[in-house]
Amino acid sequence: MNDESENKMGSPTPEELRQQVERTRDELGQTVEAWAGKADAKTQAKEKATAAKKQAAEKTAELKDQAAEKTAAAKEQAAEKATAVKEQAAEKATAVKEQAAEKSAELKEQAAEKTAAVKEQAAAATAQIREKTAQAATQVRESAARAGQFAVDRTPDPLLEKADRVAKAARANRTPLLAGGAVLVAFLLIRRGRGRNK
Repeated sequence: MNDESENKMGSPTPEELRQQVERTRDELGQTVEAWAGKADAKTQAKEKATAAKKQAAEKTAELKDQAAEKTAAAKEQAAEKATAVKEQAAEKATAVKEQAAEKSAELKEQAAEKTAAVKEQAAAATAQIREKTAQAATQVRESAARAGQFAVDRTPDPLLEKADRVAKAARANRTPLLAGGAVLVAFLLIRRGRGRNK
């Protein structure tokens, strides 16, 4: 009875002790697993952080490489574009120079043609003037001859004899002869003019 009363009063039985040990083991195991899980979570977090850092570094390096490639490509394109623009400018400048040279040559040729045409016109005008002058001189000579003949026909014989003497005297000295001839021609022309007025 004493054993039973002691068991009832608070002393655990061996079976109860085994059960308590088992429970304590289970609890300890769960606690250890929980701590292990927590430790594992920290490790995983560290690993994830390390992996994330590594990925970020790799991504940064990749982006830097891409940026460097794009910058190099852009520089190359800009250089090619600049070269193309310079070549186009040089071609345009050459074309403009050629056009200017052609235009200058064309203007020189036109000026030469106009100068030649003006010279030809001047030569033609000069020839016409000479021809007209020659015709006028011929007409004057013919008119003078007719006037002289008319004067001889109309002049009385005594006056002709006098004129003949004057002519002989003038042959001896040409200057007075020319002067006398001029006076005679003037006299005859005046007389002819008066005769027409009547």
